[in-house]
Amino acid sequence: MLSNAAIWNSLRRSKRLTLIAGPCVIESEAVCFQIARSLRQTCRALGVHYIFKASYDKANRSSGRTFRGPGLIAGLAVLAQVRRDLQVPVLTDVHTEEQVPLAAAAVDVLQIPAFLCRQTDLIAAAVRTGKMVNLKKGQFLSPQEMGQVVKKAVEAGGGKLLVTERGTTFGYNNLVADMRSIPIMRQFGFPVIFDATHSVQLPGAGGDRSGGQREMAPVLARCALAAGADGLFIETHPKPDEALSDGPNMIPLADMARLLAGFTKLHALLRRLPKLK
Repeated sequence: MLSNAAIWNSLRRSKRLTLIAGPCVIESEAVCFQIARSLRQTCRALGVHYIFKASYDKANRSSGRTFRGPGLIAGLAVLAQVRRDLQVPVLTDVHTEEQVPLAAAAVDVLQIPAFLCRQTDLIAAAVRTGKMVNLKKGQFLSPQEMGQVVKKAVEAGGGKLLVTERGTTFGYNNLVADMRSIPIMRQFGFPVIFDATHSVQLPGAGGDRSGGQREMAPVLARCALAAGADGLFIETHPKPDEALSDGPNMIPLADMARLLAGFTKLHALLRRLPKLK
């Protein structure tokens, strides 16, 4: 396993596509390993930087009765095992400052959830671990406002940051992805990732759960790459319709190799084109 610094330097200095992908939540160790093995193989063949992601706790579910995950200790044990056995970098969310040191010991990248992106103390705690930190743009923020979030992280000592676009609230039960946010946020000086599957989520559209339009995720992913995104965030599952969280917007695992091949070709082509003035 590469060191955290080596992973970061490889991401920053390479022109290869970065993929953050995995299930929405840890449903079982077997599902995590199935997804991670498949994507590791595909990404190695395509020359894509791969980071496995999964949440140990979905703390912001629409309903208090829906599945949240195995919890902090059991979930981090699964993530640490994926990291150790498959030798892939791993990302997970943190929701409180108390969770940060435990998660940092088990994974390579700490993620600040979109709903918590203005929580100053949480951001500071995450970056002070020295780990890479993925700052997800809140659905309620403009891309310009994310500059203040990045500034908080930098002032707390953060130098290894990713900034992720995941759509903006558009009326009730809908999101819109404004591709202008990608060049705007790239001006902050850190890689920008586009979350293709959460951007097609229909929040709360299912009453006690969210809906989604997974068929649109590849379309938005290609648009984001054309707009200059450095990488993609995609949630995937062997059987999305049976997934315990965010199934309607997740991409079937069986489709990922084909889609990633196209994304990689597009990303490489765009990087060879002259930049617009």
